[in-house]
Amino acid sequence: MSEKELKKSIETVISSNDFSGAVFVKDDTEVLFESAFGFANRAEKQLNTVHTRFGIASGCKLFTAIAICQLVEKGLLSFSTKLKDCLDVAFPHFNEKVTIHHLLTHSSGIPDYFDEEEMDDFEDLWKQTPMYLLRNSHDFLPLFQNRKMMFEPGEKFHYNNAAFIVLGLVVEKLSGLSFTDYVEANIFKRCGMNDSGYFSLDQLPQNTAYGYINNEDGTWRTNMYSIPVKGGADGGAYITAPDMGRLWEALFDSQLLSEKYTELLSTPHIHVKEGVAYGYGLWINKRDDDSIVKYHVMGYDPGVSFHSAYYPDSGIKIAIPSNKDSGPSKVMKAMEEYFTS
Repeated sequence: MSEKELKKSIETVISSNDFSGAVFVKDDTEVLFESAFGFANRAEKQLNTVHTRFGIASGCKLFTAIAICQLVEKGLLSFSTKLKDCLDVAFPHFNEKVTIHHLLTHSSGIPDYFDEEEMDDFEDLWKQTPMYLLRNSHDFLPLFQNRKMMFEPGEKFHYNNAAFIVLGLVVEKLSGLSFTDYVEANIFKRCGMNDSGYFSLDQLPQNTAYGYINNEDGTWRTNMYSIPVKGGADGGAYITAPDMGRLWEALFDSQLLSEKYTELLSTPHIHVKEGVAYGYGLWINKRDDDSIVKYHVMGYDPGVSFHSAYYPDSGIKIAIPSNKDSGPSKVMKAMEEYFTS
C-alpha cells in the first residue's frame, strides 16, 4: 500500500465513522502522516488541528507509571514496597500485602471507585459525588478507601482506576509536589511536551478541544458534567498528538528513565489474555513466540477516546486522540494494516 493509498484508507475510515480528532504517525526520522478532522468547538465551528490539545482519559496511566519508576530509580521506594509502608492514609480493609508492583499491574485487588467490568456508565458516579469537587487525588479517597478488597493481591489482572489514584498519592508524598506538577516538570518538560498538561474543564486553555457526547435525539452536549473537573494519576491529561510521539521517543531513548528502568517498565509483568500482557502503565501485544509487536495505551471517557502505540520493530509511533466517545481504534487498525502489509 502506497502513502496515497494509506491516506485514502484512513480518510475512508474517518468519513464512515464521523471521526473527530487528530492522527499522527512518525518513524525514527520523519513524520509519515499527520492530519486533523472535526471540530474542537462545535458551537464556534473551530476546527481541530494536529496541534489541538485533547483529553486522553486513562491513556495517561503511563505517565503515572513513569513517575513511580523515576522515584524507584532514585531509591525512594521499590516495586516490592508495601502500600502500608509508604502512605499515611487509612485503608481499614485493604490487605497489608498490597505492593507498588500490584498497584502498577492492576493486580492489587483493592476496591475501585469505577469498576469497568461492573459499571457501564461513568456518568453514574456523579449522581452521588459532584464531579466539580474532584480536583486532586485526595478528593477520590471517599469513593473507595473504606470498601473491602475484591481479591487477594497478585491473584489476577483486574483493571483498576483507584490503584492509580493511590500511586498518585505516593508520588505526591515522596516528591513533595502535587501529582500534576510532578508530571509536568519531570515528564512533559523533559520530553518537550510543551503543549500538554493537566487542565481544569472550567479553565481550558486556548487550542483545547471540548469533549462531545452525542444524544439519542441527534443533539449533542459537552462532557463538562460527565468527568472529573481536573485529571490526575488515573487519567485526564490533555496532550497534542505530536507531543505523544515525543513521549514515546523520550521513553524508549531512555531520556525519562535509565535503560534498566525503561526495560522494567516495558516488561510484560502480568498476563491479560491471549497475546496481551500488561507492563507498568502500558499494554503489550505479543506474537506466538513471545516477541513484542507493540506497546500501547488507550483511554475512554464520555466525550473522549484515545489510542497510541509504539512498534519496536519499526520504531513507528502512532497517536490518535479524539474528542468523541469512539473512533481511534478503527483508525489505528487501518494504520496497522498498512504498516504490516
